[in-house]
Amino acid sequence: MEKIILGIDPGTTLMGYGVLRVADRKVEMQALGVIDLRKYADHYLKLGRIFERVSGIIESYLPDEMAIEAPFFGKNVQSMLKLGRAQGVAMAAAIHRQVPITEYAPMKIKMAITGNGNASKEQVAYMLQKMLHLSPDEMGRYLDATDALGAAYCHYLQMGRPTSEKKYSSWKDFARKNNII
Repeated sequence: MEKIILGIDPGTTLMGYGVLRVADRKVEMQALGVIDLRKYADHYLKLGRIFERVSGIIESYLPDEMAIEAPFFGKNVQSMLKLGRAQGVAMAAAIHRQVPITEYAPMKIKMAITGNGNASKEQVAYMLQKMLHLSPDEMGRYLDATDALGAAYCHYLQMGRPTSEKKYSSWKDFARKNNII
């Protein structure tokens, strides 16, 4: 059985996306990138572009599910509002195409990928590179993209991965036995 998972890291400057293909017991990256919104000064034009691009990504990869990072509460209410709108528009694009959505807190994604809910974006990117056996060239330039890939991978882990024959005593033991560190 095959499943395609689209991950989204919402943003109003750069919105990251990552696409994973899960087949049998194997997970592989299909796409990784950002929707660059820096050239749009008007916030409403940005929202329109987000809808168009997320819709296009959905049409290209036909995801079965979408995992999206929840906005974290910050001190700047205006920034939070804009980020929430961007997330909502990405979700609307998925809903418009009947793609089920699951939202994950940033801390949950970091915990799933690194074992540390306070991990840096760089640590998440490094672990994804190792777990998915990606070359540095495949990782792209923007951590927003790897954050989106992290949301998709977190969703994959939550789906109930087949149990492994190997036994692990800790996260470090897992990483060592799977040549991650």
